[in-house]
Amino acid sequence: MDPRLLQTFSSVITHGSFSGAARELGYTQSAVSQQIAALEGELGVELVRRRPVGPTEAGARLLEHTAPILLRINAARAEVQRMKGGPTGRLTVGVCPLAATADALRIVGEAARRAGVYEFTVRTLHRQAVAEGVATGILDLGLADGFALPEDPLRLPRVAGLRAVPVHREEVVVALPPSHPLAHRTGLRLADLVEARWIDAPGVSAPLPDLRAAVGDGPLLRVALRYDGLDVRTYTELLAGGQGLGLLPRFALTGRQDLVGVPLTTPELSHRVEALRLAGGPPVVDDLVASLTAGAGAAGR
Repeated sequence: MDPRLLQTFSSVITHGSFSGAARELGYTQSAVSQQIAALEGELGVELVRRRPVGPTEAGARLLEHTAPILLRINAARAEVQRMKGGPTGRLTVGVCPLAATADALRIVGEAARRAGVYEFTVRTLHRQAVAEGVATGILDLGLADGFALPEDPLRLPRVAGLRAVPVHREEVVVALPPSHPLAHRTGLRLADLVEARWIDAPGVSAPLPDLRAAVGDGPLLRVALRYDGLDVRTYTELLAGGQGLGLLPRFALTGRQDLVGVPLTTPELSHRVEALRLAGGPPVVDDLVASLTAGAGAAGR
């Protein structure tokens, strides 16, 4: 299958229209229609319903494969192009909101200046976007975080050449206002909180589907409110305002008098930060990662 046809197919489904895909890709609408028809002709099955625009059953199955295929292709292109070498005066780092700590950014900034970086850019992104940005060469380095059991990896895209180096590990707490009936508990089990009201904030905290998987076959966690942003302060203000419960690493509550952090005892989740980089990248990235791991060790993490 031609990757360009897969990209067009993915764009049509994402936008829910042929015209939206045409605008994104810089094609005419008729060219988009022709590419979809060509892909359907190659596979011998209808992939896209025309009115309303959406995937058929076969199209939905193909869509599950499309994103990983395109990511692998873009990652391979980025890795090969990096082998050409070239100037390293520019550095772009992608960070998840809870990975963008003052210590981590200070360490990266100091290492970048020592390496002679003259244009240093930091972007706050979702976990998936950080991993994909590093894999495709858009980002030189990524700081991705997540909530996981001790033996489980973070849920990040699996791409050849993408390396993850542990940087930080922190205790996970249930964040709630001091007036909450559970605020004075010494520990809480997630299974005991399935009937509580939760704030679903996948860009900042643990996505609720991940927590539901950790609970197992019990009742589903109840969503009281969904926050789609990346701002940690907005999320903690929602928690402090009693809009629902949430999970945070303990350091995120430092200095706050309007939130209490009760340790999550079961499951034994921890908040982890990993530095993401491509194998064979520029030496400055090696220095940045070494500085981050050394800084974490010095802090006793």
